[in-house]
Amino acid sequence: MTDRICTFKKASGERCGSPPLRDGDFCLWHDPQHADEVTEARKIGGSRRKRERTVAVAYDFEGLTSTDSIRRLIEIAVVDTLSLDNSVNRNRTLAYLAQSAIKLLGQGEHTRIASRHCNQALKPRLVAGGRR
Repeated sequence: MTDRICTFKKASGERCGSPPLRDGDFCLWHDPQHADEVTEARKIGGSRRKRERTVAVAYDFEGLTSTDSIRRLIEIAVVDTLSLDNSVNRNRTLAYLAQSAIKLLGQGEHTRIASRHCNQALKPRLVAGGRR
C-alpha cells in the first residue's frame, strides 16, 4: 500500500502533502468539488476566531496558560453563576467552582513555598570564619 498525497501544487511548486479524499486526487481543502464547503468552513472559522477575541477582551481573559488566567476564568464563572436564579444546579456549580478555586489557591501556595525554599537554598550561608 502506498501513501497517497494531495496532487495540489503550492505556489512554490511543492505538493500539498495532505492525504487525498478516498476516491480523488485532492484533499478536502483543494478538491474543486468541495470548494463551496471549504469556503463556508473558512468563513465560520474566521467568525469564531473574531468572536473568541471579542469575548476574551470583554472578560479580560487571556487563556489557560497561567494560574492568574485560570483564576480569572473561575471568577467569571462564579459571577455569572451567582447571577442565575437560585436552584440546586446553581448551588452545585458554585460548590464545584469553590472546590476548583481552593485547589488553584493551594497549588499557588505550594508553588510560592517551593520557590521561597529554593531561593533560600541558593543563598550562600555565612558560617563562623567566613563563607562555606
